[in-house]
Amino acid sequence: MEVTASPEAAEAAHLPIDAIRPPRPGRWIAAAVAGLALVWLAYTIIVNENLHWDVIAAYLTDGRILGGLWVTIQLTVLSMAIGLALGILAAVMQLSDSPVLRGASGLYTWFFRGTPLLVQLIFWFNIGLVFPSFGIGVPFDGPKLVEWQANELITPFTAALLGLAINEGAYMAEIVRAGIRSVDPGQREAAEALGMSHRQVLRRVVLPQAMRVIVPPTGNQFISMLKTTSMVSVIAGAELLTVSQRIYLGNFEVIAMLVVASVWYIVLTTIASVGQHFIEKRFERGHHALQVRVRRNLRPFGKGNA
Repeated sequence: MEVTASPEAAEAAHLPIDAIRPPRPGRWIAAAVAGLALVWLAYTIIVNENLHWDVIAAYLTDGRILGGLWVTIQLTVLSMAIGLALGILAAVMQLSDSPVLRGASGLYTWFFRGTPLLVQLIFWFNIGLVFPSFGIGVPFDGPKLVEWQANELITPFTAALLGLAINEGAYMAEIVRAGIRSVDPGQREAAEALGMSHRQVLRRVVLPQAMRVIVPPTGNQFISMLKTTSMVSVIAGAELLTVSQRIYLGNFEVIAMLVVASVWYIVLTTIASVGQHFIEKRFERGHHALQVRVRRNLRPFGKGNA
C-alpha cells in the first residue's frame, strides 16, 4: 500500500531551516580578554622610552644593516638550493635497490640530523685545523695538481654555506623521500611496463606528483632557514644578526639593534610565508592538470611500445 504525503507535509519539508545558534558567552569573554591583552601589550611597547624608537627608526635602513640583510638572503637561498639538491640525491639513494647507496644515504642523514647545527658551523669554520690544505691530484698522498690553503678557502661565508646547506640536505632528504613514497606505486609500475627507465619514471611521473607533498614542508624549511642563518654570528659572519651585534658593541644600543634585526627577520619570513601560500594554492589547483600531464608523459612510451 503506497502512502502519499499530504501537500502540507510536502511544503513543510521544503521550508528553510531557521536554526538559532546557542549563545556562547565564553567565546566573547575570551575574545575581549585577548583583545585587551593585545592593546595593553602594544601600548606598553610603544610608550616604553627604554626601547629608543628613534634609534630603531634610524638604523632600519642603515647601509650596514641592509648589507647584512643581503648576506642573510644569499645564505638562505643558496643553502636551500644546495640542500634541496642534496636532499633529492639522498632520497633517491635511500630508495635505491643497492644496499651500499642506501647505507651511504642513511649514514649521511643520521649524522647531520644527529649533531647540532651550531657544532657543524664551528667545525666547518675550523676545518683548517684538521685539513690544512685541499687539492686535486692523485689520491693516497699522491702529487697534487692544484692545491688551496684551507684558511684562505674557508671564509666565514663559505663555512656558513657548507654548514647550513649540508645540514639542510639531511632534512630535505626525509621530506623528499616521504613525497616520493606518497605517489601510488602502481603509477611507477605502469611507467616501467611502458619501457621507461628509472630516471625517466622519477623525472616524468613520480617527482611531479610528489611535489604536492614536498612543497609545504619545504616552504617551512625555507622560513626556518631565514631565522637559522642567525647562528652564523658564532663564526663572525656578516649576516644580519652579526652586523647588528657589531653596531651595538659600538653604540651600546643592545635592545634597539636586536629590535631592528627582529623587524627585518619578520619582514623576510612574512614575504616567504605569502609566497609559500600562493605556491601551495598553485599546486592544489593544478593537481588535476598534473594528472593529465603525467598521462601525457606516458603516452609516447605507450605508442612506441605498441
